[in-house]
Amino acid sequence: MFGFSDLLSVAISAFIILPIVVFLRESGYLIVSKILGVENPRITIGSGPRIFKIGIFDVRKYYHLYSWFSYDDIRRKSKFTYVFIYAGPILVNLLLALVINALLANGILNEYKDFWERFIFYAFYYVLFDLIPMKTLNGMPNNGMIIYEMLRYGKRTDYNQQPFIPTTTDVEKEYQEQMKQIKKKKEVQE
Repeated sequence: MFGFSDLLSVAISAFIILPIVVFLRESGYLIVSKILGVENPRITIGSGPRIFKIGIFDVRKYYHLYSWFSYDDIRRKSKFTYVFIYAGPILVNLLLALVINALLANGILNEYKDFWERFIFYAFYYVLFDLIPMKTLNGMPNNGMIIYEMLRYGKRTDYNQQPFIPTTTDVEKEYQEQMKQIKKKKEVQE
C-alpha cells in the first residue's frame, strides 16, 4: 500500500536525488571538456527564466531534468575529443554509482541506505539511457548514438545541422531573446 513514507520517498527522489544526479551528469561534460580545453563552458540546469547565474552555472526556473552543457569552442577537434566529451556524463555517473555501491557493500553508508540505493538507481538509469545508442523523441541522438557514430563513421550521421553541443554564446543570445518576448507578452496583457 502507498503510504506517507512512500510519498516522502517520491518527493526526496524527485526534488533531491534527481536534481543532484542530473547536475553530476552535466558536470561530466564539464570535467572532460576542461581537460580538453574548452572556451566559455556553461552548465544550464532547467529551462525557462533564469533564477540565478553564478560563473559557469545557470539555474533556470522550470524542469530540472531539462539541462545541458554548452561551450563556444574547443582547442582539440578530433574524433577522440568528441567521443570523450560525450562519454563524460556516462563515466561520472557510472563511477559515482560504483563508488557509492562499494561504500554501501562495506557498511560505510548504512545509516541512509535507502537514500543511497535510490541514488545508485537513478545514476544507473542515466548511464543506461546515455549508453545505449538511440534517438530521442525529438529525433536527436543520445550520447551513446553520438559515440557509436563517431567510432564507426568518424562523424555524426544524423544529418543534423546543429553543432554537437550548442555554443554558450548562442544559448545566451537565445535566452535573452526569449526573455524579451515574454516581457513583451506580459506588457500586452497588462
